[in-house]
Amino acid sequence: MKILQINASARSAGANSTRVADSITARLQAAHPGALVEVRDLAANPHPVLDEPALSALFTPAEQRSPEQAARVALDDALIAQVQSADAIVLGVPMYNFGVPVQLKAWIDAIARAGVTFRYTENGPQGLITGKKVYVALARGGLYRNTPADSQVPYLKSVLAFLGMTDVEFIYAEGLAMGPDAAAKGFAKAQAQIDAIAA
Repeated sequence: MKILQINASARSAGANSTRVADSITARLQAAHPGALVEVRDLAANPHPVLDEPALSALFTPAEQRSPEQAARVALDDALIAQVQSADAIVLGVPMYNFGVPVQLKAWIDAIARAGVTFRYTENGPQGLITGKKVYVALARGGLYRNTPADSQVPYLKSVLAFLGMTDVEFIYAEGLAMGPDAAAKGFAKAQAQIDAIAA
């Protein structure tokens, strides 16, 4: 089994979302001894955003790309290959201003490529990243679960499903900025969810 953990916090150390993601990965390792774990820290190694030069590179036929364009596309290729080779994907996702971090958006933009990870058919779009189990570790300062203010879960459900990843489990650590007692309760609730993850 291969586990890919994506830490999307802007902080490499001390991030609450990474703490929860680490616990999920540890649970999966305990259930699958010998599992291979690959961690990508998007704070320590941020992926470039999708800008005009990147779009130009992607829309230029491979044999016509400049060395710079080929190098830019290769960065995205590496992320796609990483996802394709994983059996389980763990996303550590903090809430920034009601949305996902720019680091995670850049990762999503990199792995969403027409003809490679999704395609359009006469019946609509079809996701091509299939057979993956995805765990999303959500860390929030307030309480947003199942409220209209939670834009993260609908967005992530939609974009992951668009790419073919429909087996998604969300782990919630909330109330982390509402005082020590609330934070302890939030982490405890998240850990209870993690402990219940099916082996």
